[in-house]
Amino acid sequence: MKSLLTNEGHVEIKSRLGQLSENSQRKWGKMTVGQMAWHCQYPLKLAIRNKENTSKGNWFITTFFKKLLYNDKPWRKNLPTAPQLKAKEAKDFNEEITILKELADEFNMLYARDIWYPHPVFGTFTKEQWGQLQYKHLDHHLTQFGV
Repeated sequence: MKSLLTNEGHVEIKSRLGQLSENSQRKWGKMTVGQMAWHCQYPLKLAIRNKENTSKGNWFITTFFKKLLYNDKPWRKNLPTAPQLKAKEAKDFNEEITILKELADEFNMLYARDIWYPHPVFGTFTKEQWGQLQYKHLDHHLTQFGV
């Protein structure tokens, strides 16, 4: 599985982000390309900030879905989105894609971090799983927009 913590995964994702434009059209879903770039920032910010929390994750989600987050099988189209991650208004593509690229770079620089706190919903991930999760989420949405 590719990872945003590796040079290979990072270079690929950055190249694909560079292929997007404000005119990129989605193949499925409801988000515009600007909204997608905004949406993809949250998981990266969560991992970068790496705040300590007491969450062990949701037992049901952890048991049945967690491995789907970082395995090689692509996510299906039109998965539900957590309400706080839905862009309710238009987003400026150029502004949001710039932030997203910076966050992808910042996350990639964390390859040497030793302590990774649990995800508030999915619980504990290894460093490798965090990298795979970030890659897979970005890959899913870049595929959504045809790059």
